[in-house]
Amino acid sequence: MQTGRVIIDGQAVEIAGAKNLLELVRRTGVELPTFCYHSELSVYGACRLCMVEVEKMGLVASCSTPPSEGMVIYTNTMRTKRLRKVILELLLANHDRECPTCVKSTTCKLQKLAKQYGVNKIRFGSRDVKLPIDDSSSSIVKDPNKCILCGDCVRMCKEIQGLGIWDFAFRGSKTQVTTAFGKELSEVDCINCGQCITVCPTGALTAKSEVEQAWKAILDPSKTVVFQIAPAVRVALGEEFGLSAGSAVTGKVVAALKKLGADKVFDTLFAADLTTIEESMEFISRLEKGDKLPLFTSCCPAWVKYCEQAHADLLANISSCRSPQQMFGSLVKKHYAQVIGKEPGEVVCVSVMPCTAKKFEATRPEFTTGGVRDVDIVLTTVELAQMIKEAGIVFNELEPAGFDNPLGMGSGGALIFGASGGVMESVVRFVSGYTSGAEIGRIDFYPVRGMQGLKEAEVEVNGQKLKLAVVNGIANAEKLVQRIKSGEAGYHAVEVMACPGGCIGGGGQPEVNDTAARVQRLKTIYNLDTMEQVHKAQDNIYVNHIINQWLNGTGSATVHHELHTRYVPRRRITGKPIDITELSEDVPVNVSVCVGTGCYLRGSYDVLNMFSDMIKKYGFEGQIKLDGTFCLEKCDQGVSVKVNDEIITGVTRDNAERIFKTRIAMQVDSKY
Repeated sequence: MQTGRVIIDGQAVEIAGAKNLLELVRRTGVELPTFCYHSELSVYGACRLCMVEVEKMGLVASCSTPPSEGMVIYTNTMRTKRLRKVILELLLANHDRECPTCVKSTTCKLQKLAKQYGVNKIRFGSRDVKLPIDDSSSSIVKDPNKCILCGDCVRMCKEIQGLGIWDFAFRGSKTQVTTAFGKELSEVDCINCGQCITVCPTGALTAKSEVEQAWKAILDPSKTVVFQIAPAVRVALGEEFGLSAGSAVTGKVVAALKKLGADKVFDTLFAADLTTIEESMEFISRLEKGDKLPLFTSCCPAWVKYCEQAHADLLANISSCRSPQQMFGSLVKKHYAQVIGKEPGEVVCVSVMPCTAKKFEATRPEFTTGGVRDVDIVLTTVELAQMIKEAGIVFNELEPAGFDNPLGMGSGGALIFGASGGVMESVVRFVSGYTSGAEIGRIDFYPVRGMQGLKEAEVEVNGQKLKLAVVNGIANAEKLVQRIKSGEAGYHAVEVMACPGGCIGGGGQPEVNDTAARVQRLKTIYNLDTMEQVHKAQDNIYVNHIINQWLNGTGSATVHHELHTRYVPRRRITGKPIDITELSEDVPVNVSVCVGTGCYLRGSYDVLNMFSDMIKKYGFEGQIKLDGTFCLEKCDQGVSVKVNDEIITGVTRDNAERIFKTRIAMQVDSKY
């Protein structure tokens, strides 16, 4: 460890293990400006804003210069002041300066520093070529005209997520941060986690806004608008209104939504308890059979998409449970709508999530009811804050309000879903209580708590020792998967969250989304858990009531159909077809829809979904077996479908119903 002293602006400072001069300068109470420095990422030293003068060395980047005994450092000289101002001017000269209409206006780091350093005019002209904006993704919008080439997104995606979706291309003044071969974001292996958004200092990468859709629904008198709030939102939203990181604002969030015009405000904790129950029962069943272990959690849509893209051989190990967001949407559209006398399309389900990947998840074609999405709109924590500000609501002065019933109550086990390790602990609470046969009181499972990238634990249930793992960050998940595949490590259950710290560090959380902020949010979640009267999912009487009243009891076909799903590979590979109808082979008509890459991009999942709905609509259950398969060739002609031995090409969303009636239904009739 480096020791000794340096002199910073006349003040003696102990090195005490500091890795760079920037750390030491900050200890003196001086906040040097930076764009490219993040303590969680590698040192890059590209922006040069943190330059200081060192005697006998001259100007150096403080972030990449290690300290040594006797250094004399000056942070605020005429040279450093002039340099910072020129750098900001140059960045602004190549920057789309439509600041008032930018999503990041007032929170943009470039904007803040320009004001701080008195940059009131730019001497170097303005950007002469506008590059196209990429809004092809359901979660992330890329505006290259606002990129300052700091490289933060590149390092975040490579080092923390291990994906490398972003990288530098071209040279000199033509340098860009882009995807492989300049493809649209929807065409690469982005998992929609939004971690690149959390480190982008400008408006170059932002969450795809659904605020206008939410306003339209709220202001439409013919719609019943139902909100659900995720656990990690209630410990972060307050930061958008000047409260300290981790402030608990649950009641204020509910009050704000009701002021905005929400008809009902429910709690995602309710669905998280459902998830705990279903995932735990699935886990117990797999343990008894010794089949398809370890069981991987399915709550994180970014992790699920990553597995679909990179580890199709593990999809059978992923829990079939829908995420809490999608379980909630299914309940709202399939049951709550009926209870209040509405059609699924008349009820708008709006999620408030800390996560950008939830926007993608809500668009998955398997999550629909009656032709409409189960979750219509997904707002991030930041988007909800924007709506509250738009409405002129003074958030900090709101009197707390309570959630509505019947979907408004959750346990402490559901609340901790917002932190890495929370899903695993909730399952441990359920399984321990379920298998004990008696009330065993409160269970706190500390080994799975904390911010570490990988946590391992053991727990004994009914005399069986279970090995568990909890991992956050996709790069960490990939390392764990490789250890499992090589036989180096073995577990019974694994929880995976794509974002550092879990949902508390999601891509839709407020601007300051560093380790310190996540730690405070984590602490508050566990503090709230200690105050919950209901500790375990099975103790939530409202959940038990809904399971019996709406879903025909635990383990019913209704539960399986409405709370579970299937995931499929997102690359063209050979392998076993993906059964959709789960029927035996002895049926009159077998229909296979190609879900290889070419057909997937042309809408094969929509076609699958339409065929599935039509089988039910026309009463062909038991007569048509529907599944997905890989590569029937002729992908350039549209979606390919195999009906018994006949291959039909050129199927689209527009002609799918006609083809079903004329080429598939007719086959059923001809068999009788």
